[in-house]
Amino acid sequence: MAAPNPEGWPQRVAAFSCSPSHFLSSTTPEDFLSDLLQDLKDDKVSESTKVLMLGPLQEHPTILCPSPQVGEQTAVALLGIFSRTAHTPKSVNLKCHLMLSIATVLISTSFVKQGVKVAEGFLDLLFQTAQDTNDQKHGGMFRPLRAIACDCLREMETCCPGLLSHKLEALYSLKQQEMTPLHQAYTLLYGVALRNAVHCLTLQKDVMDGDLKKLLASNEGFAWKATEKPLELVQLTTMSQIPVLPSNVETKELKSVVSLLLEECYLLTPVTQAALLRELTQVVSMVQSLSPAIFKSQLLRLFGTVEISLLHSTLQMKGTFTDSLFTAEDENFLLKRLVGMAQHPLLSTPQKLFYIECILHFPENRPISSNGEESLPVLVTPRMAASLFPTVFNDSSTMLSRLNILSLVYLEDDEEEGIGYIFDHLMALHKIVDHHGTREMTTTFFRAVYIFMQNFYLNEKYTTDLIESLSELYRRHYTLAPNLINLVDSTQKLLEDSSWPTDLLKALQMLIVELPLQQLIHQSLYWHLKVLGRVAKEEQASQRSTVRFLLNLLINSSLCGLGDWRIGNALLSVCRNLLQHPNLDQVFIELADLLQFMMHSFEDVDIQDHARFYYTLLTNLSKEKLSGVLNMGTGESQAKIRSLSSIMAESEELSSCLTVHRTRQPVLKLVKLSEDGISKPDHSSSGPEDSTPDVDLLKVYQNQFLNPEFASVVILKYHLTFAGEVDALYHKLFCICLHFEQTDSNYERVSDVSVPCLIYDRKPCVVSLTLKPWRPYPTVLHASAIFTTEDGLSWHTQLDPIPIGFPDLFLPLPVPVHWSQGSREQLFHQLWKSLCPEESSQSATSLFCFEVGERSLRELIESSFHKYLVSKQLNPESYKVLLFLPPQFYVLLKIKNSEDAASVSIITDNWKLLPFINSYIKCITDYSADRTQ
Repeated sequence: MAAPNPEGWPQRVAAFSCSPSHFLSSTTPEDFLSDLLQDLKDDKVSESTKVLMLGPLQEHPTILCPSPQVGEQTAVALLGIFSRTAHTPKSVNLKCHLMLSIATVLISTSFVKQGVKVAEGFLDLLFQTAQDTNDQKHGGMFRPLRAIACDCLREMETCCPGLLSHKLEALYSLKQQEMTPLHQAYTLLYGVALRNAVHCLTLQKDVMDGDLKKLLASNEGFAWKATEKPLELVQLTTMSQIPVLPSNVETKELKSVVSLLLEECYLLTPVTQAALLRELTQVVSMVQSLSPAIFKSQLLRLFGTVEISLLHSTLQMKGTFTDSLFTAEDENFLLKRLVGMAQHPLLSTPQKLFYIECILHFPENRPISSNGEESLPVLVTPRMAASLFPTVFNDSSTMLSRLNILSLVYLEDDEEEGIGYIFDHLMALHKIVDHHGTREMTTTFFRAVYIFMQNFYLNEKYTTDLIESLSELYRRHYTLAPNLINLVDSTQKLLEDSSWPTDLLKALQMLIVELPLQQLIHQSLYWHLKVLGRVAKEEQASQRSTVRFLLNLLINSSLCGLGDWRIGNALLSVCRNLLQHPNLDQVFIELADLLQFMMHSFEDVDIQDHARFYYTLLTNLSKEKLSGVLNMGTGESQAKIRSLSSIMAESEELSSCLTVHRTRQPVLKLVKLSEDGISKPDHSSSGPEDSTPDVDLLKVYQNQFLNPEFASVVILKYHLTFAGEVDALYHKLFCICLHFEQTDSNYERVSDVSVPCLIYDRKPCVVSLTLKPWRPYPTVLHASAIFTTEDGLSWHTQLDPIPIGFPDLFLPLPVPVHWSQGSREQLFHQLWKSLCPEESSQSATSLFCFEVGERSLRELIESSFHKYLVSKQLNPESYKVLLFLPPQFYVLLKIKNSEDAASVSIITDNWKLLPFINSYIKCITDYSADRTQ
């Protein structure tokens, strides 16, 4: 369905960009793409709107063009729009976006192939556009179009390496001729084409001496064979994987080209320079007879740069050529430069962090290891790195990155004094946190502790002091329990053989169990129980003191009487972990006493039930069976995990159960029942006997509407069934809730519909949709459903939009059931008279004529209006039809047949209904005519 009007495109594009999947749940990619291409051809749509409309094709081409065939058709349509767009300065912006969209579609759908006319034609167009050097042909107003053409060519060459390998001479000539700022776009295009051409040459089996010279001088068509087998990217940092040319190949011309490019390099912007240097680095690395010393003249300038992109290219060069280009003095100077820039006061924090990362991943001339992980360069000494020592005034990221690099420095140097400095810094952070530091500072402190333990966990002097400091910190700030538990978990994963995490937990356990009952205030107790629950998971920690502490706490305090479910659940979490402890036998009696006391004394039924259940498990199951019941059983089926045979712990992940998941494709659909299967609501009422002909029938009829609910709704029936072949996961659906959203304000809110279940291989369920119109106009309802599958998960699916047509709203005349045919005809005449335009400003009349054809008028009336027929006359043939539309609108028809045509006189009390009734009559008469032919 086409967009209602061009002004609606900004909203549609915004909705699509926000969530393509949600937007396409109410339509299809094919329809949306068809609407988009259709309106792009419309001259009435402004160029700014067309530019906006091209956004979805540029951002999500594979969604709108899921197959190469659709991509080809779309590219052909866009190329046609491009050719029809006037070549004027006003249209440059639109033509630029059209060119970019075509390139995006062709590349994304992998349709840049030989024999594809649109791809061949588009490449010719790009090259012709790029050949207008210095704006000689069309002037400077069209320079953006040439820039886009160069970018599209470079993108195509990047995605199809070698495509321009037979046009190197032409590209070089264009680069040399261009004198405008677009010179760097041509230079970068040539650099990419040169790199890929040399790469293709290295993969040939028999490379002759003059092949490289011939390649540089080539000026032929596009190398379509390169699109058949795409090249792999060259890895700059792994010399063994870079393909190289034989050493006997003549490289004089290539050396001249590379030297000239390097001489002109300083004229380019930093980003373009960096990109060109990366291309040339790969070229030189693939040609053995070309010395890396060709870059030597550039190093002095690159060493002093403050541009991040240029520094990155320099480090790539160093990683590729190592000591072939960089001497030991160069390496030392570059490291000092990085250290100095990492603390430069005029640089932003992200830039400083980048320099620190460069130090940690510095490509050394002779690296000790090449695993790509963080390692300290040999030349970085404590003296060189002393200026990087962190302070408490640094921001969190800077402080942690500096702490990390200093830790590596002193770890390699094994300098006790340096480790002491770092520990003193930790203690400074400790004091800040102890004096109610900010949340960020607290997080920074615990991360700093993690970095310290990562490097110095073998130094018992400092690790012991650290345990004492953390214990004292917890004594004064019990809300740090989650931070401490996270620290223990993280260090335990990192240091599998270290006992430090267990020692910290033991220290915290001792601190908690020795606290007097008066200090165990209600707020702190929850966090203490959290810590004890984590301690209960440690095999090396004795649990006897924990159980005795808990039993003493319950007996000598008012906790059981308060019946706090949160505290009770925390107690049960500790008990659960104790039930799984390897040394359960040592605390068996004490734990049984604790559980028994809870199930008899705790004033919360849920806690009592859980305590009783744990007590039953403890006293009746072996250790192996007990562990099997309490463990989740990883690796088992999803349904088994969620069964009641597994008792879920408080810390286990419940998000999968609580989240409503979204289906990828529609699972359900509503299929409208045929007219024979739909029973219109019976709005007939009881009334006076039809025995007095003088009764004002119109008044009696209208009195029925004193009840606002009389004849106010339309009930439509649908089959709720599955949307084709669906995954077996959705073959049994339960607790289905259908939700409907209106697209206009012409109807009262549609209530949700509930369906108990739907089974794939059973009959579909009949669903009744009740509509209460304010204005009886056609509309579309958006439908969605939430349901539960057999494994207990909840799902949300979008259904196809539900169209509500104008004839769906027709109801028979709501008159008392005992009224005779004559009374109905009399009411028809009274209504016709009252609806005359002279009587009401909202009324309107119309006349519709049509040819009857071979099919009789009677058949047409019987098939379309038999439920609404008031009277019929055979000679002459005429019919009277009354259509009632809630809440109280009328369309009255007088249909007459003559020799050559039939006429329909129409009158209604709402002139806005005339277009709909005319369209409906035209539809049924056209359909009747088609059937007779």
